[in-house]
Amino acid sequence: MKGTRLFLVCLSFLVLLSTTSARSHEKVLRLEPCKRLVLFFHDILYEGHNAANATAAIVGAPEWANRTIPAGKSHFGDMVVFYDPITLDNNLHSPRVGYAQGFYIYDRKDVFTAWLGFTFVLNSTDYKGSINFAGADPLMEKTRDISVIGGTGDFFMTRGVATVSTDAFEGDVYFRLRLDIKLYECY
Repeated sequence: MKGTRLFLVCLSFLVLLSTTSARSHEKVLRLEPCKRLVLFFHDILYEGHNAANATAAIVGAPEWANRTIPAGKSHFGDMVVFYDPITLDNNLHSPRVGYAQGFYIYDRKDVFTAWLGFTFVLNSTDYKGSINFAGADPLMEKTRDISVIGGTGDFFMTRGVATVSTDAFEGDVYFRLRLDIKLYECY
């Protein structure tokens, strides 16, 4: 009988603990973002003769490709490293509020898609710090979401979602992405 009582007391304690934990987790989960930004970054791929204004370069390519021309129709196997300017609007010549630095890998042969891993390093009067992003980017979709997985400074340990859309592109050389960044954990 003592064993049954002890078991019931322990079980009651665990149930109470789990419901308290679930309630405290609900408080952290927000339906509305605690911070929201819309930023643009501009990627200019090096193509053999534009070194002066290129902000990205193919650093890895399949054996059948080279590093100045993307590999085939889907660019499968190309790995690009970039250091792109970030602006508040879609004009490449607008004042820079920071830089996007990271890489993307074209990861499928049958569909034009990439995997992204990058950081926005912001240094403006409004924001100082970094925001880290990672995720798949199915480029042919009008909008796509990637994860915000942390940050520093004004974005310390932040998490959220960035909705990405291709704002403009010129062949394989230039593209501009619009990121609507919604942060749900802000400290």
